Amino acid sequence: MLARLFLQLPPDRRVERFARVLAGLALFGLGISMFIASDLGAAPWDVFHLGVSEVTGIPVGVIIQIVGFLLLLAWVPLRQRMGWATLLNAFEIGLVVLLVLDHLPTTERLIPRLGYLAVGLLCVGFGTGLYIGAGLGSGPRDGIMLGLSQRGISVRLARTTVEALVLLAGIALGGTVGVGTAVFAFGIGPAVQFFLPRLRMKGDVTVLATAH
Repeated sequence: MLARLFLQLPPDRRVERFARVLAGLALFGLGISMFIASDLGAAPWDVFHLGVSEVTGIPVGVIIQIVGFLLLLAWVPLRQRMGWATLLNAFEIGLVVLLVLDHLPTTERLIPRLGYLAVGLLCVGFGTGLYIGAGLGSGPRDGIMLGLSQRGISVRLARTTVEALVLLAGIALGGTVGVGTAVFAFGIGPAVQFFLPRLRMKGDVTVLATAH
């Protein structure tokens, strides 16, 4: 049963793989925090997280963790197999947002806020390439899109549909949407496409699973 739910842990370079995952997810969380701190609009999923946080009063970092683990329940009927990076993704990104967000400087000036978007996108793109390139699995949200794509829906359509739905839900709940939302939506794909092949471990033969 467990073999059906979890990917086999690669036998080689395990310390390096876990180091890459932890570093990549930390960068991912930092990038998400920068988008939120810019107050120019968050990533589609984070518009939803912010909306739920607004309604419940629970810190957004904790909401990211809760949603991540709840999404893993949908992996079972979609027959997606989790890796260590999947579980760490669900926990660490929210933890980093929880620890970092309130300590990022805020300003009304537009240029620094746009800088948050630019640096945040690079952090998320680099971090995604780093943790997925470790070959220990993809994140909870990617797994949903991959599972749908394996049932005849294109990855692009699956990603667009899922993110549009969570974005609309987030807006309805009061999440922050704006130019940053568009920057993330249109920029993350090219960013990950650039970083992922460059950050894959040399000589690695594990299958990289990502919905980007």
